[in-house]
Amino acid sequence: MNRRATKGAAKSASPAGSSRAASGTLHGVVIAAHGRHYLVAPEGGGAPLQCFPRGKKSEVAVGDRVEYQSTSADQGVIVAIGERRNLLYRSDQYKSKLFAANLDQLLIVLATEPHFSEDLLGRALVAAEANGLKPLIVLNKIDVEAALPLARERLERYRALGYTVLELSVKGQPEAAREALADHLHGHATILLGQSGMGKSTLVNLLIPDAEAATREISTALNSGRHTTTFTRLYTLPGDGPTGGPETGALIDSPGFQEFGLYHLTEGKLERAFPEFRPLLAHCRFYNCHHLHEPGCAILEAVEDGRIAPERHALYAQLMHEISQTLR
Repeated sequence: MNRRATKGAAKSASPAGSSRAASGTLHGVVIAAHGRHYLVAPEGGGAPLQCFPRGKKSEVAVGDRVEYQSTSADQGVIVAIGERRNLLYRSDQYKSKLFAANLDQLLIVLATEPHFSEDLLGRALVAAEANGLKPLIVLNKIDVEAALPLARERLERYRALGYTVLELSVKGQPEAAREALADHLHGHATILLGQSGMGKSTLVNLLIPDAEAATREISTALNSGRHTTTFTRLYTLPGDGPTGGPETGALIDSPGFQEFGLYHLTEGKLERAFPEFRPLLAHCRFYNCHHLHEPGCAILEAVEDGRIAPERHALYAQLMHEISQTLR
C-alpha cells in the first residue's frame, strides 16, 4: 500500500495531534486555500476569517470542517480537523497533494467542441469511484450540432457503464441548464472538473451569479495577490442554508485543474475503481492477478470477447504503470 496515502489518512483527523475540541475553539468550514493560507467560514454564518494551520506541515483541504481559535477580528489558527468522509488528491510520481474533502459528487464538464480528453474523463471517473463519489458527466455546447453526433458516440460506452450524462447548452439555454442541474446539485457538495474551453467557468457563473466578485474577495482575503489565478474555492449555492448546514449545496472549483494524477492509489483500489472489472475480479485464476498479462485472467478474457472496452483496459494498464513508479 502507498505509504504516503496511509500516512495522510492517519493524520487527517487533526493537524494539532488531537481531534478533541480545545477550550475556546470555534467551528467552521474551509472555503478556500492558497499555500498555507485558508479562508474559514464560521459555522452559523458571519464573515470568513483568514486562518493558518498550527505547525509547519499543512494537512488542510477545502471542504474540511475545522476547529479554530480567533487571533484577531479577521484571523485565526486552525487547531483541529473534523473527521472526513473522503479526501481528494492530486498526485504525480513524486508527491501527493490533498485539496478537497467531504465531497458527494464529481461533475465533469465536457463539450462537443473543442475535442475533449477521454484520458482526463477516465481518470476523473476512477478518482470518483475510488473516493465513493457519484460521477456526473455534463456534455456542454450541444447547440454545436455538427459536432454533437461524434461527442455522443464517444460517450456511449460511459452511458453503458451506468454513468449519468446530461446534455446542456449552458450559454445558449442557460435556464434549461440550470433546471437540469438543480436536482443533481441541491444538498450535495460537488467538485467541478473541466479542460479549458469546455464551458466550466460559464457554468460556475450561471450557478453562482456573484462568483467573479466572490473570487476577487477571496483572493484579497487570502492575500494571494492579483497574479494568482489558481486557488481552490468553495461556493455555497444560492437558496441553500448557511455554509456547513445539513441542506447546503456547494460547488468546489479548482481553476487550472486539467490533469488528474492518480499515483497515490493502491493497486487494490484501482482495480475496483473500474465498475466493469468488479464482477469479474473473483474469477481470475490467481488471487493476486494484476490483469495485465497473466493466464486465466477474467478481465483480459472480457477484453478479448468485447465485454470490456480495450480503451478502458488501456487506461487501467497506464495507471498501473504510474503506480508502479511510486513503489520502486
